[in-house]
Amino acid sequence: MAKNKIPARLHLDEDEIPKAWYNVRADMKEKHEPFLHPGTGKPCTARDLEGVFCPSLVKQELDQDTRLIPIPDGLLEFYRSMRPSPLIRARFLEEYLGTPAEIYYKFEGNNTSGSHKLNSAAAQVYYAKQEGLTSLTTETGAGQWGTALAMACAFYGVKLTVYMVKISSEQKPYRKAVIETYGANLIPSPSDTTEIGKKILAADPNTGGSLGCAISEAIETAVKTDKCRYVLGSVLDHVILHQSIIGQECKAAFQKYGVATPDIIIGCAGGGSNLGGLISPFIGDKIKGNSATRFIAVEPASCPSMTRGRFAYDFGDTGRTTPLLKMYTLGSGFMPSANHAGGLRYHGMSPIISKLYRDGYIEARAEEQTAVFDAAVKFAKVEGILPAPESAHAIKAAIDEAVECKRTDEKKTILFGLTGTGYFDLSAYISYNNKTMTDYIPSDAELQKGFDSLPNI
Repeated sequence: MAKNKIPARLHLDEDEIPKAWYNVRADMKEKHEPFLHPGTGKPCTARDLEGVFCPSLVKQELDQDTRLIPIPDGLLEFYRSMRPSPLIRARFLEEYLGTPAEIYYKFEGNNTSGSHKLNSAAAQVYYAKQEGLTSLTTETGAGQWGTALAMACAFYGVKLTVYMVKISSEQKPYRKAVIETYGANLIPSPSDTTEIGKKILAADPNTGGSLGCAISEAIETAVKTDKCRYVLGSVLDHVILHQSIIGQECKAAFQKYGVATPDIIIGCAGGGSNLGGLISPFIGDKIKGNSATRFIAVEPASCPSMTRGRFAYDFGDTGRTTPLLKMYTLGSGFMPSANHAGGLRYHGMSPIISKLYRDGYIEARAEEQTAVFDAAVKFAKVEGILPAPESAHAIKAAIDEAVECKRTDEKKTILFGLTGTGYFDLSAYISYNNKTMTDYIPSDAELQKGFDSLPNI
C-alpha cells in the first residue's frame, strides 16, 4: 500500500493483540548490573525480593534470557477491553509545521485511566489475585499509575492503598477523586501513617514530597500488612516487559500498512516504563544490527536524571529501603521542584534504559516546562487531543525533529508515544494560559546535595 493511501489511524484487529511480552534483556549484548541487597551488598535473590513483590513478578524481574513471555489468557481478556490502541498519523501537525517528515503517535489514552499505565497495572493485579493476595500498596506521582491500579484492583477485587506525592494530590484533586471512586484509599505523601513519613515530615514539614518518599511509605505499609505486597508502575524490568505491548503493536501496525521502520522514536522519560515499552521491539533490532533508528528520551529540565545525573548504584526510595539499582540517578535524597510534569519527577531511571543509554543506543535531552507546554498547546490545537504534561515532552522533541527535517529537506518517519491525556492536568494548563507558569533548572550545587546521598559502593 502506498504511503499516501494510508489512513490517518492505523488500527490492528482485536485478534492481533500480542500474545506474549517481549523481553529486551534477552537481546541486550550486556545486561544491566544486578540489584544489590542493601544489607549484604550482594546480588538480590528471588527470596529477597518476594518479601516485597509478588513471586510471579519477581520471576519476570529476574528473567534475563526468555525472549517472549506468554501473556496469561485471563489477562488477555482484560486487554481486549482496551487494546489494541491506535497508531495515528499526525497529518494536521505535519501540515502546520510544513515539514516533509511523516509523524506518527501511539495513543495510549483511550482507556478510562487515561494512560499507558493500565498495561502493567492489570498484569500486576492479575498475578496478585492469582497468588491469593488481598491487598496492595503503591505510590503515584501525577496520578496516572494510581488511577490505573485502582481500576485494575476494582476489576479483580483487590484492596489498594495509594501514597500520592503531596504536591500532585494538591494540584490534581480530580485525579484523586477518580482513584477514590474506584475504591482505593489515597494518602498524600509524606504522611504520618508510616514511620518513614513521620521522619521526612520532621525534617521538612513543608515538603511537597517526591516519588521516592511515596515509595518508602508504600513499601513500609506492604511489609507490615498480611497478604499484601507492593507494586509499582515504572523503573523495574517487569514493568517495561508489560509495556512492550505498546512497541509490538506499533511494529505490527507499521508492517501491516507498508510503512518502513521509523527513523526516529521518541518517548518521555521519568522512570522509563512507557519509553522502554515503546522502543523495546525496535531497539532489539538495532542491537542486532538490523536498524539505524534513533531513540530519544526526553526528560524535564527540573529533574534531569539522564542528562545531568550520575551512573551509579542508588536506592529507589528516599527512605533507603529498596534494593540498590545501577542507574542514572540524581540521588535518592534529591527533592524535585513542584512542576507540573508530575509523572517524570523521579530521581532515577530504569536500569534497562540507563544501560541502553550508557551503551549509546539512546539519546537523551532535557526540556523546560514552558517550552513543553508550548508544544502541547500546538499539538492540541491541530490534532484535537489535550496531552498529559509528561507526554508533551515527547511532542516537543518530535516537533523539533520535524522542523529540522524541514530545514534539511529530509523525509524522515518520526514516531512518538502519546502516553496519556491531560484532562486531569487543567490546573497546569490554566497556569500556562495565565502566563504564571515558571521554569526551574536545578543548579549544580542543588544537584550535589542529591549526589551526596549516594551510597558508597
